[in-house]
Amino acid sequence: MNAKYSLFASAILALFTAHAADAQQPAKVPTLGYVSQFSGAAGPKHPALEAFLRGLTELGYAEGKNIAIEYRYTEGKNERLPALVTELVSQKVDIIVTETGAATREAKKATQTIPIVMENSGDAVAIGVVASLDRPGGNVTGLTSISGAGAAKRLQLLAELVPNLTHVGVLWPGPGSPLMDREWALTKEAAGPLNVQLHSLVASDPGGLPAAFAEAKRQQVQAIVQFDVPALLGPSATAQTFEFTLTNRLPMMFQGPVVIRQGGLIAYGVDGIEQSRRAAGYVDRILKGAKAGDLPVGTPEKFVLLVNLKTAKAIGLTIPPSILSRADTVIE
Repeated sequence: MNAKYSLFASAILALFTAHAADAQQPAKVPTLGYVSQFSGAAGPKHPALEAFLRGLTELGYAEGKNIAIEYRYTEGKNERLPALVTELVSQKVDIIVTETGAATREAKKATQTIPIVMENSGDAVAIGVVASLDRPGGNVTGLTSISGAGAAKRLQLLAELVPNLTHVGVLWPGPGSPLMDREWALTKEAAGPLNVQLHSLVASDPGGLPAAFAEAKRQQVQAIVQFDVPALLGPSATAQTFEFTLTNRLPMMFQGPVVIRQGGLIAYGVDGIEQSRRAAGYVDRILKGAKAGDLPVGTPEKFVLLVNLKTAKAIGLTIPPSILSRADTVIE
């Protein structure tokens, strides 16, 4: 009897110990792979990433506690993307988060199984990463920054800034990519009603800027619109751009807010910072069991207008009150 009791007690003790051990096993912490167009030299925090992390915090995630993040930076060099995303795939991260359409496309090439969340893709359908915005299918979802309203509004604002505006330079990498071709078509469509002639200023990297600016002078453009091209937004490119516009006293319109805070004149476009914050919601839903391909791609909800009065003064330009009153941010 004692032997049977001892055996029974040992079995109960072993079962309890096993359950206790299971209960003590820490839950697996999901790992995100974050692919940024910026540089990580000064630490991981830049505006888009800060907004994304803020979105995670709002949803109850804390880096190093219940979520881990592997950061990879292109430093504005898209040729680095294949190696960076392949590295993240080999580490078997749970989700890859991308800041740009180019990064999304490379991530899609590298994996068809790991969910991919894009923060600010261009035309996600045209670049082949989703089947449609409503039903993405596959392993990609997130947010698109495509909006025809932005191209028209940028030219309208320039027309308010520059009396009798008739010649506008467009700084872009030239035709060949679905996103840039679409942006050019939308800008050209908006130029017609304003009686504005567009002049193509082609530069795909900082090395191409001198020739593009020489063309701008030859065509005697009165203002420039720059498309949102990561390779033309790095320190080397912006330094050349600012020097040219200041020397020639040319108004220049950008699409994103970061360049305005660095010294650009004016920007109007999708609030990319808000888009990055919203991307955290997609990560949350996927971690809770949703399939990326079942989550509709989000479209822009907010546009922002930023003006730098210091730069306006430097080029001898007075910003009309009609623009200042509508600006979301005025840098003095």
